[in-house]
Amino acid sequence: MRLDIYQAETERLSHEQSALLAEAKHKLQTEHRLTSLEQAGVLHTVQILIENAIGKAKHLLKAADEPVPTSAYDAFASLARIGTIKPEDLPEWNAIIGIRNRIVHDYMNIDMAIILNLVSTGRYQFVTDFLMRPISGEAKPLG
Repeated sequence: MRLDIYQAETERLSHEQSALLAEAKHKLQTEHRLTSLEQAGVLHTVQILIENAIGKAKHLLKAADEPVPTSAYDAFASLARIGTIKPEDLPEWNAIIGIRNRIVHDYMNIDMAIILNLVSTGRYQFVTDFLMRPISGEAKPLG
């Protein structure tokens, strides 16, 4: 897939998922709760947003002629190593990847309070920001 088409789809999906999370955030701040169905929707939305970022990370590595690891943790570590993301942001990426892994693989032990806090505080926004950054030239170091 051409990178420009991939980026356009990445942005479209990010915009959709971010709008859903913004709606959930507003409801949490005004009504202080979500229904069980809405909570399930939030989990899915968070998962898709993070998976979109993992996919973009791997595309960036490929575009930079870097090895593309299987592990999402390793993909973001590689982006930090080549300067595409700031090394000090890596713990935040590792935490969000951990949330995605918990949603996908350990779904019986999800602490919904953590997910709802992530949404109500907008702590997912850095993922959206990463997804909205243009790909062209992005594999080069920041700054």
